[in-house]
Amino acid sequence: MDVLQLDVSGRPQAWISPREAALLYASDAVAWTLGDAFHVLRGGIQRTTGIQSRIAVHPIVAVRGAVPTRAWRQAPALTNPKLFARDRSVCAYCGGHFHFEELTREHIVPVSRGGHDTWMNCITACRACNGRKGNRVPEEARMSLLYLPYVPNLHEDMILRGRRIFADQMDFLLASVPRSSRLHG
Repeated sequence: MDVLQLDVSGRPQAWISPREAALLYASDAVAWTLGDAFHVLRGGIQRTTGIQSRIAVHPIVAVRGAVPTRAWRQAPALTNPKLFARDRSVCAYCGGHFHFEELTREHIVPVSRGGHDTWMNCITACRACNGRKGNRVPEEARMSLLYLPYVPNLHEDMILRGRRIFADQMDFLLASVPRSSRLHG
């Protein structure tokens, strides 16, 4: 399981390994933590005390330092795994629930007709519906969207990255996800 790294203000920065988190602890870069320690890394034996060093790693660590202002304002990168997770693997046209291999990234306005490869122009569609729609907009194909696209916020993006997430981490991230998000469903 990975550790959720935050900036000191509580904005998610990255998923890091317990070893990477231990380096933050050892260099006194951790400002605060959340959740119960889930992993203990053991080091060498201190010569003077005879005690083995140990670092208890928490599931959420906030790191000291400057808060980058632009990083959290940018839209997260659009990938098929995150798109399909955002849309809960449900085809926006027929409403069917499909496995990853049966899904496609569907451009509401086709790229060949001026559409862009963005969160607001992309939805999840099954292969059959994508083929049926072809190079048309939904109205021309007489197909309607069952749900609308949206741009995930930074907290949603951390969930959509498809990692195994501790309950503490999920609670923290979901607290900043809008109630209207499909991730609450």
